[in-house]
Amino acid sequence: MELRGRKVIALGERDGVQGGAIAHCAARAGGEVVLEKTYCFV
Repeated sequence: MELRGRKVIALGERDGVQGGAIAHCAARAGGEVVLEKTYCFV
């Protein structure tokens, strides 16, 4: 996936894929991570 030049909001879940992992993948794909959060949806 090519994200160069795009802003990314990475929302993750504590028991699933965490926001940090999503943000890292998005940054490696060229995106600019502007917000990264990990929530607990219980």
